[in-house]
Amino acid sequence: MASGMQYARLYEKDYGVSTPQPPAFSRPGEGRIRYDELIREDLPITERFDEAAYRRYIKNAKISDVLERDAILRNLNCAGLSGGKLYFTNAGALFFRQNDEDVLFRHAGIVCALYKGTNKAYVLDAKELNGDLVSNVNDAMIFLKKHLRMSFKIESLRRENVLELPEDALREAVVNAVCHRDYFEKGARVMVEIFDDRVDITSPGGVCKGITRENFGTISITRNSVIASMLYRIGYIEQMGTGIMRMRMATKESQVADPEFELSGLFTVSFKKSEVFKRSQSVAVSDNKRITSEKQANNKQIILSYLDEHGQATVAVFAEVLALSESRVRAILSEMVKEHMIDKVGKTKSSYYVLKQSPP
Repeated sequence: MASGMQYARLYEKDYGVSTPQPPAFSRPGEGRIRYDELIREDLPITERFDEAAYRRYIKNAKISDVLERDAILRNLNCAGLSGGKLYFTNAGALFFRQNDEDVLFRHAGIVCALYKGTNKAYVLDAKELNGDLVSNVNDAMIFLKKHLRMSFKIESLRRENVLELPEDALREAVVNAVCHRDYFEKGARVMVEIFDDRVDITSPGGVCKGITRENFGTISITRNSVIASMLYRIGYIEQMGTGIMRMRMATKESQVADPEFELSGLFTVSFKKSEVFKRSQSVAVSDNKRITSEKQANNKQIILSYLDEHGQATVAVFAEVLALSESRVRAILSEMVKEHMIDKVGKTKSSYYVLKQSPP
């Protein structure tokens, strides 16, 4: 089967259109069979194709839709021909197939969990993410922002909301987990776990062969080159081999502890929470008001992030995302409309909300 680079060359020749290529990927010691490149003859693209996910992706990747969809999918190495019929590759199914109610790719999802304390004895909240790969990454970040504490920083007369752990480092870790995990391992899923003292992000399969403790973070090896290419096209990966460095730079800039990495067995990134965010068990009444204000600001940030990704949403959707009652969500949305942060479209039960449109 042709690689992603080979497909790009074939289609540039056939259609006169070239697409941007990611940096070269080195893959020593990982074998020749790539999970994400395999054609799935049991998954024709005519069944369970996620048109919304596809449209979002080509828009974010700035791919022209002049070509037919099938040509674009083959060019991306997300589909391949077998016996004259077009089927998903595993990569294509992860990005553009509706897998939320299908057990075939349940192992490829993300499990998010919030625990009480520093172990897994008491679960306070949990969510399984089984959508397309990009939505899973975005929804995992929403879960993190929902449950991590937030402070406020004033710069140039503007207030900025700041998570207790740097958002850039967390996103880098989540993207790294879905990009480099071993998808042949179906007994485990990517885990995003929040404890009182830390956040752990775990990827099944450990690091790629050829990576040791000594060269970790300095060389570029990936076991899923098509997935990496897809994420590169939409800016979720900037440069191969820089993810670990970017996590460390983000934590240093935020003045929190460097992330810790476990390389054997499962690959885990652990972010220690900052001491300045820890609160005592007894909280004064004035502090209760501050905490309420922090949670309110956090909810608003989640709403803005969700609308930025999905375009629009209803009260019912936000109630599920925020785990709040619909009446409470309506109050928050009403306040955001008054603050000119978002717009409400419609006046009936079918009304929805969008980001505030800039004046022409």
